[in-house]
Amino acid sequence: MKRSSMLLLSVMLMLTMFLAACGNNGNNGGTTPAADGEKQNTETPAPDKKDDAAPVSLRVFSTFGGTDAAREAFQSALDEFTAAHPNVKIENDTMSANDDGFRTKVNTDMNSGNEPDLLFYFIGADAEGFVNAGKVVPLNELLDANPDWKNGFIPDALELARQKDGNIYAAPLTGFYEGLFVNKKIFEENGLELPTDWEKLTTAVKTLSKKGIIPLSVPFDQSHYLIEHTILSAAGPESQAKGLIDSIDPNWEKGYAAMKELYDLGAFPKDAATIDLGMAGNYYSEGLAAMILEGSWAVGGWSDETRDNSTVVPFPTVPGGAGSGNDIVGGFGSGFYLSKKTYDDAAKKDAAVELLKHLTSSATIQKIASANGGTPAADVEVTGLPQVALDGFAMAAKANSISSPVDSKVSQETFSNLRASVQPVVEGKKSPTDAIAEAKKVEDANKK
Repeated sequence: MKRSSMLLLSVMLMLTMFLAACGNNGNNGGTTPAADGEKQNTETPAPDKKDDAAPVSLRVFSTFGGTDAAREAFQSALDEFTAAHPNVKIENDTMSANDDGFRTKVNTDMNSGNEPDLLFYFIGADAEGFVNAGKVVPLNELLDANPDWKNGFIPDALELARQKDGNIYAAPLTGFYEGLFVNKKIFEENGLELPTDWEKLTTAVKTLSKKGIIPLSVPFDQSHYLIEHTILSAAGPESQAKGLIDSIDPNWEKGYAAMKELYDLGAFPKDAATIDLGMAGNYYSEGLAAMILEGSWAVGGWSDETRDNSTVVPFPTVPGGAGSGNDIVGGFGSGFYLSKKTYDDAAKKDAAVELLKHLTSSATIQKIASANGGTPAADVEVTGLPQVALDGFAMAAKANSISSPVDSKVSQETFSNLRASVQPVVEGKKSPTDAIAEAKKVEDANKK
């Protein structure tokens, strides 16, 4: 079965579960029906305290810090573990995944012998370097040896975490979807239809730009989501999945041409060349922008008013593109890795494995998903979600395809090159053809 099909089936299954949970007003006690008809306890179990155990220090590096919507839920999970294991001291080391230094820090730590004991990081091409170098432990045997832990995951979540060698190195927490988030209030006030096709999108851009409202809040440097959506829309899921390893698909060039068309129509903030993803998100949250390309994790960081007025739709097909107009980016793209050095350290191994199991338990997954609106990797009830999150689940369930981001299909250096070309292309200083050709050269050099 194709990866996109597996994702679609998984998300459809989860959507059915979420909609059923939202309509079940009689089940507010923190339990969900288990497969055998019994009740599944989503309260975090309280393991026996190990007061006499030797002291252990563990460093956990993740993205659950700063303004992340799940920051408090994650810290709570760590506190639960240390309360049950008073001999364990945990360093909660965090950094935003939107920070360009995030990948650099991870790669530097992994290559210099300073790897964290547990690492929350991307699955796929980003992890190939340290996976191939043997810096992290395959989890297959650990999962098989702990059936309660393994069976807590939705099967597709583990399958989608496999690397090319067939092993599972990362235990997932929550999945995600990305899309074009729209402030319905701004659209209604300006007599605009939701941007479900290119004509409606460009009409909205022209109308809003003339009124001094930012149509689409994106930065040029940290243009991750703009690239992901325009390439998927223009190239379609099959070509996007191939990356640039073979010949160049001209439809990739159409994605960059679409960026320039939007720029010429006044779609982006006037300071798009200097802002980052955080500021782009602030413009949308503060009601200064009508649309933003983002992921499910962003919802929790917006103002209550913006969140209540938002919905999400697939990015429309660009002119002449191969996409269906109903293709989205999503999946289970991150998970917790266990350091090989830690696993080989008798003083740390048991505590690290127990912490890994705790941080990816059904109970913790439920808490993280409820906080960040991500699709849970376990069959649990997620409560308190805003309507925009339910719209996101519905969008994913109805999608023709769900693809992992394009930066998981090309090398990091290639994606950096694609990002660097956004501003010169939209400003007319570089052609879309030249931009993709340059990226192709970087990819070829990287694969030698």
